[in-house]
Amino acid sequence: MTRHPSVPDDGPERPPASPLAGFAWSDQHPESDQDSDAEVISLDAGRRPDVPDLDNDTEDAFYDRESVPDTQPVPGPPVDRPDDDTIPPERSATGRGRAPILPSWMRSRAGRRAMLAWWVKDSAYVIGYHAVRLPKYAAKALIYAPVGLFSAIARVLRWASAEQGNWALRQAAADRNDPMTWLKLDKQRERQSRWRWTVLLLAVVATTTAVAAVVLADVTVPDWVHWALLAVLVPLLARAGRPADKPITDRVSHGPRYRKLTAELVRRALLSIGHSAINQAVAKDQHAISFPTDIHRDGPGHLAIVDLPYGVEAADVVARRGRLASGLRLPLDQVWPEVAPGHPGRLALWVGYQPAGKMTQPPWPLLKSGNVDVFTSFPLFTTPRMEIVNAILIFRNWLIGGQPGSGKTNLLRLLVLAASLDPRAELRGYEFKGVADFQVVEPVCAEYGNGQDDETIGKAAALIRWLYHSECKQRAAKIAHYHALGMAPENKVTPELAARKGSGLHPLVVFLNEAQELFQHKDHGSEAGELCEKVIKLGRALGVILLLDTQIPDKNSLPPGITRNVNTRVCMSVRDHVANDMILGTGMHQAGYRATVFEPGDDSGPGDAGWGIVVGVGKPGARRSFEVNADQAKQVIARAIEMRVAAGTMPQPDTQTRPEPPAYDLLSDLAHVWPAGHDAVWNETLCARLAELRPAIYDGWQSEQLTSALKPHGVKVRDISRRRDGKQRTRRGIRLADLTTAIAQRDRKGRAD
Repeated sequence: MTRHPSVPDDGPERPPASPLAGFAWSDQHPESDQDSDAEVISLDAGRRPDVPDLDNDTEDAFYDRESVPDTQPVPGPPVDRPDDDTIPPERSATGRGRAPILPSWMRSRAGRRAMLAWWVKDSAYVIGYHAVRLPKYAAKALIYAPVGLFSAIARVLRWASAEQGNWALRQAAADRNDPMTWLKLDKQRERQSRWRWTVLLLAVVATTTAVAAVVLADVTVPDWVHWALLAVLVPLLARAGRPADKPITDRVSHGPRYRKLTAELVRRALLSIGHSAINQAVAKDQHAISFPTDIHRDGPGHLAIVDLPYGVEAADVVARRGRLASGLRLPLDQVWPEVAPGHPGRLALWVGYQPAGKMTQPPWPLLKSGNVDVFTSFPLFTTPRMEIVNAILIFRNWLIGGQPGSGKTNLLRLLVLAASLDPRAELRGYEFKGVADFQVVEPVCAEYGNGQDDETIGKAAALIRWLYHSECKQRAAKIAHYHALGMAPENKVTPELAARKGSGLHPLVVFLNEAQELFQHKDHGSEAGELCEKVIKLGRALGVILLLDTQIPDKNSLPPGITRNVNTRVCMSVRDHVANDMILGTGMHQAGYRATVFEPGDDSGPGDAGWGIVVGVGKPGARRSFEVNADQAKQVIARAIEMRVAAGTMPQPDTQTRPEPPAYDLLSDLAHVWPAGHDAVWNETLCARLAELRPAIYDGWQSEQLTSALKPHGVKVRDISRRRDGKQRTRRGIRLADLTTAIAQRDRKGRAD
């Protein structure tokens, strides 16, 4: 029976199958190892040997269905790329296979600065470490130098005598009673020693002559030459005379020194994360984990690009970041895996020289100079590699979430500080913590409030109503006007329109710190949540920018409609995956974007304050916001005030308010326009009557707007059925009894107050 060379000779015999039609073996065959008892078939030209039946699944592991003889014509282009990778560079569109001329850390200013800083820091540590121990090193050198001198003389004499190695061979010949071999070895030693003694004698004579010439010539040798000779000779002699197990210098075993990342360390760590597909693939093929590029320095750390086994996604490894750090025996914030460009199975593993919490973050580039254009990007974050990440304000809304001590207030204030450096931007906002974290920005705010009382929350709710009902409506009409003039081609605010005086389309930045206090308020929360969602949807194109932060990311304190529509999200330290996905979006925790790994700051230290997972600013990943304390914020605001005074956009003191619409009493107006004899009326009918009563206020109101305005008063909007044109129609409306009850409750509350 004939066996294929790759088939083991321990299975049951299989019947031969019919030959594969249209295929013939080539005359040239590579040699292969055969079992000694295997039957060999002569492979003549054109002869077709029996091959196993390819329909049998058990044979698929041994035969390649794509194998085709080179001499046989095959229709269509080849499926596999040629084995020869020597493609000329001019024929390669992408230059594939060519390494970059400069390493990655040299291609950016930040990378060069980080690498230089690390080299200087590491060298300074090593120099300082040994400088402190110089007296001990000098004492050891003085002790071992005489020993080294005599040891060196002995080595030179042994070399000149040519006894080293030869003596042992002669002794072995003598022990065997082999005089011929002994004589040959001794003769060889004499030949070697003859010329070696000559060289040694000439060297001694030359040295003695040179020293005598210097002495007789009375040449004055500077003292520094003597000391330089001693500084060179003493360490060399001490090195020759010290015991092998007692080095002169101590080993630098502590300090921020990094053990270089190697492929073996990465493989061991990947096998330790408990991913069954990786372990099974490596058990079958040790090269299942491969490295398309060399592990190299990248900023203050090393970067390894890893191709995982087939079918394994890099996101699965990112989700096991804790186990990966354990496998590398490194702190969690020193190991940063992420999905690499190319394909889902390619992992980019960056390992820092030291934990991120111990790395010094550079100062905010806008701290002492510079301005901001909200239509362009500005520096806001740094990556674990200390690369600066830019963000943009216009056409975006921000949601920041995290537990107390995670740094969300600092990030929100940083965004407001950046907006203040654009003189065109109008700032309005409220903080509900009550500790005046944002009081430093009050001078440049057109509206500002601080506190947890009902009055402050009511003003914030009024701001949201004004944003949606008044400001967004006016801006939409202006955008339509300028679009007709060809000045807003995409029906969006442009930098030219924002800078145009009197256009009313300047950037409007509204911030709400601890927004859950507003959204959970019993009187204003529901309406504020609905209107915020609408502002987020409409305001992007109108130049309205909404900035929110919260420490309670659940459906009650953070309406789901807001999280679904906000396009920029930052999740700082949270306790569980529910809060993580509530901020970042469903499935982000499972995909490996986990803010649960960050620890909030407390009295014992800052922890991971400022770190978070950012979505919407480039590629999602871990980012750290720049830290700007209160005193530094005052410097930024002082610069912002100078720019706003020069531009004429500085809010006037004691007039920090918004243009309020005319005062009105909705309930009384509804009672005034109520059709006589009707116990229930549709909203659209009431809106039309209200517009006739007060056009300046109610003109353009729709049913949804009336519904939102009635919620704070407790008036329920129901489905009202009426017969019109012979058909029964159902639309949203209110009942007279509900309106009367709401007016009576309001009046009783007013008398009680």
